[in-house]
Amino acid sequence: MSKILVVGGGAAGMMAAVTAARRGKNVLLLEKNEKLGKKLFITGKGRCNLTNSAEVEELFNAVVSNPKFLYSSFYSFTNDQVIGFFEELGVKTKVERGGRVFPESDHSSDVIRALEQEMKRLGVRISLRTEVKEILTEDGRAKGVRLSSGRMIAADAVIVATGGISYPSTGSTGDGYRFARECGHKVTDLSPALVPMEVKEWYAKELMGLSLRNIGIRITDGKKKLYEEFGEMLFTHYGVTGPVILSASSIVGKKLKEHPLTLHIDLKPALTEEQLDKRVLREFEANHNRQFKNAVDSLFPAKLRPVAIELSGIPEEKKVNEVTKEERLHFVRLIKDFSMTLTGLRGYHEAIITKGGVSVKEIDPGTMESKLVKGLYFAGEVLDLDAVTGGYNLQIAWSTGYLAGANAD
Repeated sequence: MSKILVVGGGAAGMMAAVTAARRGKNVLLLEKNEKLGKKLFITGKGRCNLTNSAEVEELFNAVVSNPKFLYSSFYSFTNDQVIGFFEELGVKTKVERGGRVFPESDHSSDVIRALEQEMKRLGVRISLRTEVKEILTEDGRAKGVRLSSGRMIAADAVIVATGGISYPSTGSTGDGYRFARECGHKVTDLSPALVPMEVKEWYAKELMGLSLRNIGIRITDGKKKLYEEFGEMLFTHYGVTGPVILSASSIVGKKLKEHPLTLHIDLKPALTEEQLDKRVLREFEANHNRQFKNAVDSLFPAKLRPVAIELSGIPEEKKVNEVTKEERLHFVRLIKDFSMTLTGLRGYHEAIITKGGVSVKEIDPGTMESKLVKGLYFAGEVLDLDAVTGGYNLQIAWSTGYLAGANAD
């Protein structure tokens, strides 16, 4: 019976272990933390956005780096199969806005527990607090691992599923990249992805804690549009975060390293500028004797009101019936294009995932086996694969973990 070693007890590692054990393999999972699924526990704000319910073809559109490489993975273990897999293990699921799939209970711990119980049922041995220092190879083949304690463990195949370097507190410290390099693999440039962004303007701090729903955002580099999306975002003491911002960071991050970009927020995307002007006019007519600052209550959340009034350039004490057409149109444009200067990305400690990783050119897309070292497999975030928010990154972990487990011999 082949002995398979899985290095890393996150989403991809646990899926690989389950899949290999279901094929009757002797599986040992090595995890350096004191428990499994530490990062999985905090995904989706602790609710665990398992996957996305989109058609399989649409999943590729959500992948930012190397979508074509995932063809075999996504079709070998589809999002429907992922949902079915967890339902079969007793984790009931539900679909929310944007096709996001969550456990019905809203607890990521249920997902981890289901995987742990299935591994136990299948006889997977789990060794916690066990740090792998090196992948052992001989004559171009993986032969096992050496632990930090110096102990050697022999194996017929090794699956590396160590994650990236985002959220280092969960144990993601980039070990897999080192293993890959030591085995002759190229590791592409790494950077934080799905990460909040910093802005220059003073008013970001004033807006801290304000969440905006149903807004449109556009990010531009001069006149060139780099990204556009509709959804929700949040202001922080340093800048902006939330789903649309995190997804944008994966697309514009590289450019943002070179120079600042402009974030345009459309606060009323359902209305054209003309329709919004009529709406503002109605507000003004209903409040024609009031001061400007007291006549715009219904247009903004309370926290945004003083900032918008200041940026409008209209004196706050000015009577509404004295506001000129030019002033009003400038105010309407401000609502449709509330702009901020993006100056940079936050660090790995706040990034959901890592962009970059083991070059997929050196991995067989149909098996996840290294093209350089026989019996060495890679799965999950350690690979140069990343996607926008919405459950797609976990789908990558499940699918690549499944393929590695299904082929390791």
